[in-house]
Amino acid sequence: MSGHSKWSTIKHKKGAADAKRGKVFTKIIKEIMVAARMGGGAVDANPRLRAAVLAAKAENMPKENIERAIKKGTGELEGVAYEEMNYEGYGPGGVAVLVDIMTDNRNRAASDIRHIFSRNGGNLGEAGCVAWMFSKKGSIVFNKDKVSEDELMEIALDAGADDVKDEDDQFEVITSLEEFVNVKAAFDARELAYEVAEITMVPQTTVRVEDEKLAQQLLRLMDGLEDSDDVQNAYANFDIPDEILDRIA
Repeated sequence: MSGHSKWSTIKHKKGAADAKRGKVFTKIIKEIMVAARMGGGAVDANPRLRAAVLAAKAENMPKENIERAIKKGTGELEGVAYEEMNYEGYGPGGVAVLVDIMTDNRNRAASDIRHIFSRNGGNLGEAGCVAWMFSKKGSIVFNKDKVSEDELMEIALDAGADDVKDEDDQFEVITSLEEFVNVKAAFDARELAYEVAEITMVPQTTVRVEDEKLAQQLLRLMDGLEDSDDVQNAYANFDIPDEILDRIA
């Protein structure tokens, strides 16, 4: 599963650059708006909104932007009505791909996603064809050279984490949705520096991709999806060896 946690780190670093262009902010604002519309604007009483606000703060989004997005979601301010959808399919090498969509134009989104898959050696599948392979979890990724394994294990398990995985040059702490905030807060209190802390879809099984050309094509598919304005998140169950991933990512 090293491909999963390593890719999360790469996406995070790429996202730091995207944030300067506003792309990350736009996606988080859309999530805040939908979360507030679905579950109300009270952060403490709305777990989905709380997670979105945490993501916004992690990207240093100004407080007024967060508050404005919540008000747009609850209808206190005028805002766009976004529709949520999911697409499922397969990438090069039979890798399972799950895509979260948030759009104000269903037809545009469908056409765009279909084009991205076909252009990069993938194909869309029927609803439910790959979703069963993923579970929604909290994921907190640490580089091994910045943390002690014993300290990490102690804090993680005491705070209620489900598991700590050894992923080559990283550790990945897996939590339930309910315990994610508590576990993250425990690491913050001890000032342990993590690379990524996010709610994500964790694959139950992975597909090993050792062919470099196939891996390049797969990452082009993932990049294409994540660059789409209608895509909130794209998940896949690939496991690309670190030496290949480092060369091509």
